[in-house]
Amino acid sequence: MTIVAQWPALDRVSGDLEGQVYRLMRDRILRGQMPAGQRVPSTRGLAISLGVARSTVVSAYERLKEEGYLQSTTGAATRVAAFPSPSPFGQPAAPLPNAPRITEFKRGGLFEPGVPDVSTFPHAAWARCLGARGRSLRVHDLGYGAQNGLPELRAAILDHISATRGVAARPEQVLIVPSTGAAIGLLASVLLRANGSNDDIAWIEDPGYATAQALLRVAGANLVPVPCDEEGVDIGRAAGPPPRLIYVTPSHQYPTGVTMSLPRRLALLEFARATGAIVLEDDYDSEFQYATRPIAALQGIDRGEVVAYLGTFSKTLAPGMRVAYAVVPSRLVAAVEVAQRLRGAIVSIHIQAALADFISEGRFRAHLRHMNAVYAERMAAVVSALKHHCGQHLTLGEGSGGQQLASWFRDATVNDVAAMRAINSHGFALRAMSSLHLGESRPGLLFGIARMEAHAADAAAAKIAGLLDDPATFS
Repeated sequence: MTIVAQWPALDRVSGDLEGQVYRLMRDRILRGQMPAGQRVPSTRGLAISLGVARSTVVSAYERLKEEGYLQSTTGAATRVAAFPSPSPFGQPAAPLPNAPRITEFKRGGLFEPGVPDVSTFPHAAWARCLGARGRSLRVHDLGYGAQNGLPELRAAILDHISATRGVAARPEQVLIVPSTGAAIGLLASVLLRANGSNDDIAWIEDPGYATAQALLRVAGANLVPVPCDEEGVDIGRAAGPPPRLIYVTPSHQYPTGVTMSLPRRLALLEFARATGAIVLEDDYDSEFQYATRPIAALQGIDRGEVVAYLGTFSKTLAPGMRVAYAVVPSRLVAAVEVAQRLRGAIVSIHIQAALADFISEGRFRAHLRHMNAVYAERMAAVVSALKHHCGQHLTLGEGSGGQQLASWFRDATVNDVAAMRAINSHGFALRAMSSLHLGESRPGLLFGIARMEAHAADAAAAKIAGLLDDPATFS
């Protein structure tokens, strides 16, 4: 119990005692103060020492186990997990050519990926916040002073992502931008020379987010695809010289949906610290988790300030609001702020002020809880329907979170682009998995679940199954 004596007292005024216990133990594990194999205090003993309920400690331990910090077996003590050493970071090789890749992608059909259900937007609550701010916005906020973000919104966002995603930063590190794409473009403009230099290397997940690929190319990056597997991106399989930036979606990888394992996270952070690279952590739709609570952000365990954390309200509220944010390492804040002003990547002050109130009053958290339940039901219905009707053709991802579901053809020789075209001609808007690869691809289909109501999933899956049974679909 000596480890407990070294802990600071819990802050009972701020609440979230479970989160405090989780973070205290996690941070000690990451700093090496609790080495691999060390037995952790019993839940009862730790609860008594800290003066909290045993259930609080049990919940914190379960969270640490889910994220890979602790391990236990039936009948044995719980111990600190062992993290394997990262493997060598590949062999020298030239990055792939950055020729644009154009693939058809239909908009507006069934199962369209990346589009939230805006029919559930909380119009009344939002109108009250927007109306109140429109009538009483302070005069000094109407000038040029808040181009990088209204202080109230920066603080409200930081409070939210600190509590829900484990992000650790100061309000001045939070920049308000119109979209995640704008944030990627701003950071790339600061980190890359954009002069065609071969040194402008960017590593990106493969498969990965096509918009991020395009934005980094426009910024002058030479893209190097880094393969993803069931543990997320594997930097040990990257090729070529060290990058200037690394783009990842660790909490809910796009499009596969996997979560980056703790050993992979630690290896990525150590590599970035050693090489001076900046990691762009796009949190995308990670707030939606259906089997467990959201995994803590990579930024929250970053001790070298190498992670820029990107988030958006496009998936949680509505794309038309045009509000996103970037939590930038301290040493980059000034340069990114200048780039933001020069590019005019500014969000309306009325929208910012209303959103600050919407978050601070608890309305955003309530909307997230509601939508998590809605999307969980829809994801379960889609997974069940596709397994039943299309299981002979497709292997499905877990569907444990997010707004899209990855699938792969059991026959790895099929043409998924041809299949996508044939299916989409019948009112669907699927995406071919091969279109999201820069390197060697695996054929499959990406389904969006956000707007697929549960009662309609079975009929939609049955229609797709009929098309997949037709050999003409693949020609």
